[in-house]
Amino acid sequence: MSLRSIDLTLTYQPTMRGVDWETAATVEKDGWNARLLHLYSHSGTHMDAPKHFNCGDQTIDEIPLSACISQAHVIPLTHLAPKASIRVADLGPVAESFQAGESLLLHTGWSQHVDDGDYYRRAFPRISEELASWCADHQVTALGVEPPSVADVFDLKEVTRIHQILLSAEVVIVEGLTHLDALTASMVTFIALPLKIAQGDGAPCRAIALEGMPII
Repeated sequence: MSLRSIDLTLTYQPTMRGVDWETAATVEKDGWNARLLHLYSHSGTHMDAPKHFNCGDQTIDEIPLSACISQAHVIPLTHLAPKASIRVADLGPVAESFQAGESLLLHTGWSQHVDDGDYYRRAFPRISEELASWCADHQVTALGVEPPSVADVFDLKEVTRIHQILLSAEVVIVEGLTHLDALTASMVTFIALPLKIAQGDGAPCRAIALEGMPII
């Protein structure tokens, strides 16, 4: 198989929650074009740091590159109903073959709703406490999901508990992925590189998958 790269990153635009910009310079006036960007740290495709839920002192700029690049299983979950609780059984045979240090990309098809006005209020599938604990126990490097969060953002108890389980175990959380439907391999090289923001609780990131890379 020849090397194939797939962009898993949402395009940042002012219609997206937490994203705005203004003109800082123009060619006509200043000799170049530039924008002043305003970005919520958890907007679009982004990575969470343990500091996000006070699960440790590690901030986004301290997450090692080794945690940003891993072999990831692509789990097909488009059959799940809205607000489904994703459990270990939903991983199928991967739950038995998984090796410590690998990652999970959960393909729920939820990114198709990103332009819907009620995207953040929709009842998207979420990670169960059982699966979060399994990820922690099995040393999952990264957990990538399509919804804007791994848990219900309108249930503070749930969203706190799931994030704390994962982040306390240094499971890298990448939320807001897209184009998982373009993946054809069951395992890919997953790369998610966040903006290196000092003392950051999270940051937008560029996420890609590589198919055809040798698995070392």
